[in-house]
Amino acid sequence: MAAFLGPTPRPSPPPASPPEGPVPLRPELARRLESPASYDAIFQVVREAVRRVLGIERPGLGLGLSDLPPGLGAYWQVTGNLIVMNEGLVEVMRDRAGSPAEFNSFVYVILAHEYLHALGYLDERSVRQVTARVTRTAFGPNHIATRMAEGDLWRLYPFLAYAPGGHGRHLRVVPRFDLATTDQYIR
Repeated sequence: MAAFLGPTPRPSPPPASPPEGPVPLRPELARRLESPASYDAIFQVVREAVRRVLGIERPGLGLGLSDLPPGLGAYWQVTGNLIVMNEGLVEVMRDRAGSPAEFNSFVYVILAHEYLHALGYLDERSVRQVTARVTRTAFGPNHIATRMAEGDLWRLYPFLAYAPGGHGRHLRVVPRFDLATTDQYIR
């Protein structure tokens, strides 16, 4: 199982350097995170950023929300089709975020991390570096999503450590997720 665990163990890797080559449309992608958005809409930004920066994608993923321990942001089971996010962290961040862009960036970073696992990046350190590189390239160095991806969410937002949690015994599947790749066979 690949998991988005926090906090980052020390020593932490240096921030990923921007890749060479053409820069994707930062303003257009960033604008899509500025207003309240569904999980599917945020995931479409993830898919587009990864596709533009790395040139790879994977269709047909699902999303579930579960009562995970506060130190676990999300997980994707190797060979699986379901990303499971920590519902307690999501709700605490929704309540505490200063703007829709901050909340959506939080969801973006967690979904991007797990999506990269689903694309075959299994090493935790590597996936953090690639998440940071994709995010920096897609949004630029000053976007809040970049700061989150290059940092440690639990250090940036210490209140996450006190989010309600559980043991992952409850799972709620998010309907209408990854519609761009599943609309032909899942309605």
